[in-house]
Amino acid sequence: MGQSVTVNSVRYIAMLKDFFYPQLQRFEAYNRATWFPQDGATCHTSNASLAAVNEMFAGKLISRRGDIAWPPRSPDLTPPDFFKWGYLESKVYSNNPATINQLKTNICEEMAAIPRTMCQQVFTNLRFRFEECLQRNGAHLDDVIFKK
Repeated sequence: MGQSVTVNSVRYIAMLKDFFYPQLQRFEAYNRATWFPQDGATCHTSNASLAAVNEMFAGKLISRRGDIAWPPRSPDLTPPDFFKWGYLESKVYSNNPATINQLKTNICEEMAAIPRTMCQQVFTNLRFRFEECLQRNGAHLDDVIFKK
């Protein structure tokens, strides 16, 4: 049975190198133009983590201390925050996984099942959010919802 652990920079780097990056390379839309956004969590922005991410995404890191500084506290502009986590949580936990391995299997299956059209809608919505953010001089978008 798996166990819960706190994500630190060593575990984050291992997850990126052993799981995320190999999976990403199999994704048909991945290419050298792909940017990698991450928030400012300490495990993401340690010197070791940033070195590992920069190795994988040279010149294409959106992060605190990255190639492009991602605005702090910007869930309005972060697809994982305004869409993916809530969507995935509702799918991944629908069968109440009892072990870490079951949870991992659910995550992999549900990520693979996200339709391309849904991803396109998310990025259409993201463009709308950027425009709204500019019109509001960077203020949060409390009343903006996912548009179909």
